[in-house]
Amino acid sequence: MDELERLATDAVDGDPVAAAALVRATQSDVWRLCAALGDPQSADDLTQETYLRAFGALHRFEGRSSLRTWLLVIARRVCADAIRSRRRRRLTLVREDADLEALAGGDGADRVGEGAVVRDLLARLDADRREAFALTQLLGLPYAEAAEVVGCPVGTIRSRVARARADLVEGLAERDRAAQG
Repeated sequence: MDELERLATDAVDGDPVAAAALVRATQSDVWRLCAALGDPQSADDLTQETYLRAFGALHRFEGRSSLRTWLLVIARRVCADAIRSRRRRRLTLVREDADLEALAGGDGADRVGEGAVVRDLLARLDADRREAFALTQLLGLPYAEAAEVVGCPVGTIRSRVARARADLVEGLAERDRAAQG
């Protein structure tokens, strides 16, 4: 049993110190995934929802994967649910097709600084590619663990990451061409 699993077991047994330690040990990875799959403005809320769901289900954790992988799967589902919910709200609030197109154009990202450029380029990636890239390149998961989180073969993760890199390089090249011309 690794340290995270020990903390989880103690948290299930009602130890609040273990629960807090579990959150501290995993929060940065969960937050970064939520920021990459959702958006940085809602990452705190998505992270909180992830832990609410995780602690509600912690007693059912069977150890078939690492606890970190299990948490990231939950975070992935939380982000997917949030995106679906946001789309449903937009569709019910928007009456005209032109209004829907205007909403789709703005992603609400902070355009200040270099970080905004990276967020913008990541947001333009296909969702599957962005997810694979975030798991492997931003969170540093091995390809096999990322494949487990996503629920697909390792080769699929590898190809999505490769395509994401190519898309990012092309996006940077387009920005450079636009800035020069």
